[in-house]
Amino acid sequence: MTSERKIIRVADVMKEKYDVVDGLSTVRDVLEHMKHVETKCVIVDKRHDNDEYGIVVLADIARHVLAENKSPDRVSIYEVMTKPAVTINPEMDIRHASALFARLGLSRAPVVNGSGEIIGIVSHTDMVLKGLLHLI
Repeated sequence: MTSERKIIRVADVMKEKYDVVDGLSTVRDVLEHMKHVETKCVIVDKRHDNDEYGIVVLADIARHVLAENKSPDRVSIYEVMTKPAVTINPEMDIRHASALFARLGLSRAPVVNGSGEIIGIVSHTDMVLKGLLHLI
């Protein structure tokens, strides 16, 4: 008797809507123009083909702008981003993704297909609320 482990993939739980911003945008501009606030992050676009994506989570803005009493009009988003962003394969089992998040201290990450294109965002919350109960 073999028991098959059910696999929930990152693609099954990720959010497909996300915001991509230019690194030279101010923090104020980014916050005012965020369309998908439920992702709680923005992706900083590549400047050229050989560049990497960056990521800014709201906690980064709180830590580097709000807590340091800096003006959101005078801080560019590139000053608070993490680059290169750690990316996740959409076919990854959420258990492995969750372990990676824990090991690296991540709360969310872009989901990137085999062509290097961002297709979504995944968070620990997505994995727990949308995935964990289906594994049991």
